[in-house]
Amino acid sequence: MTERKPTIVLVDDLRSFVDGRPAEVARTSSAGVELLERHRGHRLDELWLDHDLGGDDTIWPVVEVLERAAFEGRPFDIGVVVVHSANAAGAARTKHRRESLSAA
Repeated sequence: MTERKPTIVLVDDLRSFVDGRPAEVARTSSAGVELLERHRGHRLDELWLDHDLGGDDTIWPVVEVLERAAFEGRPFDIGVVVVHSANAAGAARTKHRRESLSAA
C-alpha cells in the first residue's frame, strides 16, 4: 500500500519552501480562497499563511473563510496552521484570530 503524501498549502506572494517540500501555492488571497474551497472535505496537513500578499492584498479573506466555516459548524480539516510574516503586527493579529478558531 502506498503512503499518502501530505497535503500542504502555502499562501504567500513571494516565498516558497527552501527545503523543496511539495506544496500548492497561492500568491493572492483570492487564489488562497480557491485552494481552500478545492480542498473542502479533504485533509490539509499544513496551511501556511503570510499576512501581506502584495499591494493592498492581505490574508484576511482566507482567514474569514476559515472563520465562517468554523462558526457554521463545518470547519476545514487542517492539521497545522503556520502564520509567517515580516509584518509582526499582522502576523500577531492573524495568529490571534486563528487561535480563536480552535475555541469555536
